[in-house]
Amino acid sequence: MKEYHKIQSVFKRDASNNHKTFLIGDYSLPEFEYLANNIWQFTEKVDGTNIRTIYNPYPLIEDITFQGKTDAAQIQATLFKVLTDMFTLDKMREVFPFKDTPEEELPMVTLYGEGYGAKIQKGGGNYRSDQSFVLFDIKIGNWWLQRNDVEDIAKQLEIDVVPIIGEGTLFDMIEKCEQGFKSQWGDFIAEGIVARPKTELFTRSGYRIITKVKHKDFQS
Repeated sequence: MKEYHKIQSVFKRDASNNHKTFLIGDYSLPEFEYLANNIWQFTEKVDGTNIRTIYNPYPLIEDITFQGKTDAAQIQATLFKVLTDMFTLDKMREVFPFKDTPEEELPMVTLYGEGYGAKIQKGGGNYRSDQSFVLFDIKIGNWWLQRNDVEDIAKQLEIDVVPIIGEGTLFDMIEKCEQGFKSQWGDFIAEGIVARPKTELFTRSGYRIITKVKHKDFQS
């Protein structure tokens, strides 16, 4: 199953300091500059490990697999146990029934999220004392689901989804991350923001328009 696409930072990075900080105003994609004053939806960026939960509904080889950011990435044993308990075949069949879909047209379902919590990244224990999975995207076949559908499926699966923390222009996002803001998970500074237009958009080459900014991008 295809790895999650790269989320481009809003600005290019400064080569003179080993790309640690932004070149403010030098957009990494022309689409970001063009859409900068539009309204974007902001979700909190979670500092964890990228996880793909893949459901193959084809009857002869029906299964659920778990992958990291790349196919070669290793998943911690504790987190893997959490995932297998969280996503069972019975539950996936119930949420994704595909009752009237011919076998040859059955789509692959991929839930993209973050494994997070204690012993996952530095400061992972700030989020929670155990380990878990928080959802941020779903792709069924070639279709990315809209936020309300992602929330609905998360509710059915009884899993968390990354919180929406507001909306605004890209300038609002930059200001918020530069100042730092409190995480929805507790009394600590959030890692950053992932932003996407309120209406899903793509570049001419099919690149998904979505961007990110981290608080540390503004720290010298």
